[in-house]
Amino acid sequence: MLRLPSVENKRIAVLGLGKSGMAAARALAANGARVVAWDDDPEKRHHAECPEAMMTDLNQYDFSGVADLVLSPGIPLDYPAPHPVVTRARQAGCRVIGETELLARCDSPAQILGITGTNGKSTTTALITHILKTNGIEAAAGGNFGTPTCQLPSLPKDGVYVLEMSSYQLDLLEKLVFDIAIFLNLSADHLDRHGGMEGYVAAKEKIFRGQTASAAAIIGIDDPSGQRIHRIIASLNHQLVIPISARHSCSGGVYSRQDGWLIDDVSGDQNPICDLNQSMALKGRHNGQNAAAAFAACRIIGLSIQDIANGLNSFPGLPHRQESIANIAGVDFINDSKATNPESSLQALMAYRDIYWIVGGRAKKNSMGLLEKYLKKYRDHVRKAYLIGEASASLAAVLDGKITAEICGDLAVATRCAFIDAQNMRRSDPSIQPVVLLSPACASFDQWQNFEERGDAFRALVWELSSGKPQQTKTQQARQET
Repeated sequence: MLRLPSVENKRIAVLGLGKSGMAAARALAANGARVVAWDDDPEKRHHAECPEAMMTDLNQYDFSGVADLVLSPGIPLDYPAPHPVVTRARQAGCRVIGETELLARCDSPAQILGITGTNGKSTTTALITHILKTNGIEAAAGGNFGTPTCQLPSLPKDGVYVLEMSSYQLDLLEKLVFDIAIFLNLSADHLDRHGGMEGYVAAKEKIFRGQTASAAAIIGIDDPSGQRIHRIIASLNHQLVIPISARHSCSGGVYSRQDGWLIDDVSGDQNPICDLNQSMALKGRHNGQNAAAAFAACRIIGLSIQDIANGLNSFPGLPHRQESIANIAGVDFINDSKATNPESSLQALMAYRDIYWIVGGRAKKNSMGLLEKYLKKYRDHVRKAYLIGEASASLAAVLDGKITAEICGDLAVATRCAFIDAQNMRRSDPSIQPVVLLSPACASFDQWQNFEERGDAFRALVWELSSGKPQQTKTQQARQET
């Protein structure tokens, strides 16, 4: 847990008692703050575990003398309208911050690295942390990824905090400055919470706020927003700026070529680093951008080219993100359950050939049009699609005349059918390496609690195919234990 000596005896309010809110309340109380806490959800109040915090309805609370309101990122700050408690706090002159901002009040001298973007944040966060740790550097990953920032340990001077930052969390920063700030990419997302695309971009740009000559900005230039941000940040000449790309060469930056090679051109010598095709966890164009960001950051921190290349090649990947599950009878099984929109599934369709694609769930708004657009380019990668969940009929209409598709209804049927067809293809041509790919392009909420539960179910089904024995998912095991 972070050491926060500056909060001792200060009155601090916490609104929202989910994962990050509870972490903030506990950390503040442990460091001597006088904490008042609230959640509008009675269930969360009932299960809150921080006896040191005084449970008080902040909707009626007098914020006079309160130093900070720590707001959970899921609660509206400005759009579509500020939460009433936010309005009360502001009227009293109380600062409204997120729990990650508390790192600015920590006594740790470690470097702080922040990562934002619409896609790839979690993989890049985990990848950088992996490379640092494998080279003996104390690193702690958190923020929007895994552990709330307040629960991270206090690191020494040569340590590194590696924080995934959502747009919501960036909106709630006040004084925290990132020594290394990474902006990966941008596409339309969470627009209702930022008042439109302009507000969303502005929130993401806050990752560079306060940087000076000793800091670094690593900026993806593969989309128009990234290109514009790069031009603006580079023109200010406040900090070191390194462009990264997974689509084309970029002078003075780091990029991945179409053949999979990662290239370092920061010094202008186009130095080949490593072949990302050799890393099972970093296949696909999008992972080229993630690897470029990780390489640039780790070079700034001081690691050698070879040490970084070794870390890239040994990275095991993250669950549910193009996760290699098994190879059964020459058929690869890939769990990409985290792909809950067409943009994410596109990355998987680009990364593999001879795909037996399990797709479907609860479609997001306007997603069918996007999927149809992407399939025009990559439909040749797909041998057959197996449709599941609420979106089956819509998907069948989109795929009609483009890709052979079968409505399977549920994941178990789809997995079995895809395996049978992939086996038959391999028997007819042993040179083919078929892939059964779960990349749903849809949310999971029609049949599962979340994408992790969906991915766990797929993993259990694959295990059953390989062993002939049923396996419980983690969710099923947890339910039995309770």
